[in-house]
Amino acid sequence: MPTEKELAEAKKYSWVKIPRFDYTPSERLRLVLSGGQPHRASEWADSAERPLEEQLPEIVQEIGLRGEAAERRRLADLEAERQKRLRWEAAMAQAREEYAEAYRIRELESREAAWRRANHLGEYLDAARAHAGSLPPGPVKAQADAWIDWATRHVAQLQLMAQRLQLPAIPEPRPDDLKPFLRGQSPYGPNLY
Repeated sequence: MPTEKELAEAKKYSWVKIPRFDYTPSERLRLVLSGGQPHRASEWADSAERPLEEQLPEIVQEIGLRGEAAERRRLADLEAERQKRLRWEAAMAQAREEYAEAYRIRELESREAAWRRANHLGEYLDAARAHAGSLPPGPVKAQADAWIDWATRHVAQLQLMAQRLQLPAIPEPRPDDLKPFLRGQSPYGPNLY
């Protein structure tokens, strides 16, 4: 049997049809939204006081709010990832500078050690020449002179290396060369450890 409201609406609007049956909400129909950040509710139920179709605007608004929050979170994650990459790139640039400085220091110390070695060997050669000068001519003196000639050439090379006054060419560092300068970060990328 049609209600007064249904009759009034059918009279007012030609497209309204009066239902053949009365629908009574069973309160078993429920709509549950899972996932995302809840703003108002996550569950809506069909009830006599408030049918589910009357709750649709609230449901749609909740879906929209969760979608906007998810998009903000996605954009924030992208920005955080971008910032992380920028920090990693800055750390890599700093590590390359520190690697180059450490390489120069090692080269300086190596040249200083070569200089000291050349000076010590030069002193030894002076003593060896004095001793070889006191040897009588013959095979022993010839062997001593050959040894002194070779040693003199070797010491001359050491002195040239020690006296080379120019910045060394820094070799391209391998990832493992940079690890000591990255303070725990990976040389392979910002998300690798």
